[in-house]
Amino acid sequence: MIRVENLHRHFGGFHAVDGASLEIADGTITGLVGPNGAGKSTLFNVIAGALPPTSGRVVMDGQDITGLAPHELFHRGLLRTFQIAHEFSSMSCRENLMMVPGSQAGESIWNAWFGRGRIAQEEAALLKKADEVLEFLTISHLKDEKAGNLSGGQKKLLELGRTMMVDAKIVFLDEVGAGVNRTLLNTIGDAIRRLNEERGYTFCMIEHDMDFIGRLCDPVIVMAEGKVLAEGTIDEIKADEAVIEAYLGTGLKNREPA
Repeated sequence: MIRVENLHRHFGGFHAVDGASLEIADGTITGLVGPNGAGKSTLFNVIAGALPPTSGRVVMDGQDITGLAPHELFHRGLLRTFQIAHEFSSMSCRENLMMVPGSQAGESIWNAWFGRGRIAQEEAALLKKADEVLEFLTISHLKDEKAGNLSGGQKKLLELGRTMMVDAKIVFLDEVGAGVNRTLLNTIGDAIRRLNEERGYTFCMIEHDMDFIGRLCDPVIVMAEGKVLAEGTIDEIKADEAVIEAYLGTGLKNREPA
């Protein structure tokens, strides 16, 4: 579904992404791991259109999407969440979901005057869908709660719910587990797996919790110093000498015998 070819993103003399190439296959939950500063979030930002690449290209379903704006990628079904949830804090959870789909009838001045029936019909459909999403995520009891009052984990669930309000093809999750307690993290993981298995979502996720990655992801891609270092199953990654060295600063071969 997504192919990244020799991608570079430089900030002056700093090469945050330095010739990364990788593929995200349709229907997978792909993990992206690596030490801090490896270039993972910058790679996400380039793929999702928040940053232009210095060079290289991104291909989605055989079409070059390099440099397209986030709203253009949104309409192609490429969505991205953030490490810090971006909710509309003064709006209810239900309202946060209902505002996601673009080109709503109520956005037109003409419809506001002469198409009120159409607006009402559309809003009723959006409300029904929002309630279904909240039920799927097991937070329907919070539908009328202001999003700003939610816990960190609940905000992450709500952000995941926003991707369900449109026809998402691939969702990039940036540290969905950051600051989330174990119970809610399990709920988030269950929702991701169900979206993948039942609704055909493709995911790519940055995460530092290797147990969480191991539970959900295959394959796992490792980045270090802006490059792709390794790819494989979680067990293969954990046993990879280059990966161990990137994380710990020394490989197994350099360890003294116990």
